[in-house]
Amino acid sequence: MPKIVYNNKNAVFFQSLKFSVDEYFKEKGLKKTGNWKLYIKTITLISAAVILYASLLSVSMPVTATILLSVLLGFVSACIGFNVMHDANHGSYSTKKWVNNLLGLTLNALGGNSFIWKQKHNVIHHTYTNVDGVDDDIAKSPFIRMCSTQAWVPMHRIQHLYTPFLYGISSMIWVLFQDFEKYFKRKVNTTELSKMSTTDHLIFWSSKLMYVTCYIVLPIVLIGWKTWLLFFISMHLGLGFTLAIVFQLAHVVEETEFEFAAMDETKTIEDEWAIHQVKTTADFSPDSKFISWFVGGLNFQIEHHLFPRISHIHYPAISKITKAKCEEFNLPYNCIPSLGLAVKSHFRFLKSLGQKSSMTHAVS
Repeated sequence: MPKIVYNNKNAVFFQSLKFSVDEYFKEKGLKKTGNWKLYIKTITLISAAVILYASLLSVSMPVTATILLSVLLGFVSACIGFNVMHDANHGSYSTKKWVNNLLGLTLNALGGNSFIWKQKHNVIHHTYTNVDGVDDDIAKSPFIRMCSTQAWVPMHRIQHLYTPFLYGISSMIWVLFQDFEKYFKRKVNTTELSKMSTTDHLIFWSSKLMYVTCYIVLPIVLIGWKTWLLFFISMHLGLGFTLAIVFQLAHVVEETEFEFAAMDETKTIEDEWAIHQVKTTADFSPDSKFISWFVGGLNFQIEHHLFPRISHIHYPAISKITKAKCEEFNLPYNCIPSLGLAVKSHFRFLKSLGQKSSMTHAVS
């Protein structure tokens, strides 16, 4: 992978911000991990998913109801990912490591793999956010061009039109193809995958087998292959689109910045790591408690990238500290007021990247 160097010698911004945030928790007498609010969300979301799944496999219902409930199951599953899995795999759900490890496996129950995800997300994405050539989250070329340094092809002219469909099938591709690709290639984009222990291998294969059993074999046996196909596709459309759109609104919008790192070269980023996170990340809908509840505080993505070991339930409070500190250091604080405006910014950005005039590199 390319070598990335941040200018962290005088990381005064993050030192000042971290001090202020630590003081907040001391004054309030709070732990940085989750509390009863997170536990209630966990019980509510997992119970809802189990009830929806059981209903779809045991209750005869019209086609329309099957589609709607399957999409809803996908949406609820995504919310489990945002609220439970995400905090747990960052180690911010609980002070107890075994609780984080156990709840981190909710990703495996949804079809993914926590070991691979931790390296892809915690290590690579959080360290090299929006660095083209390293960050796997923006490595969707040639299907989607997500920054100006990526190769342009003619079909990108309409990428803002077909991208929602790709988002819809993204979780299906992730579960059935991309995890296996990373597993066998031992790579996440350009980065070598960490060595897996015997337990990691066993968890990978057993959870994939469990997924096939619970989401393919058992449904076909109980409701027939035609209804299963409707259920499976609808569920993944709900899951994939919800996951993709929430994460893209945090980084791939008009307000954020990008970097490019070529292979076999050292890329020097003049900013300290924390300032890079601020410039490459955006919050959205900060005043909506409804959206914050469902997306697990990921609408406060700046705070999450700066403090991934702090549970998302604290982000609304520390966002005020972060915004004030950005103003103090004359840094941008990318905050889009509403979900609708964030979605528009994302697709306007994709449309602009689809124009040939915006290209930096092109292929015929």
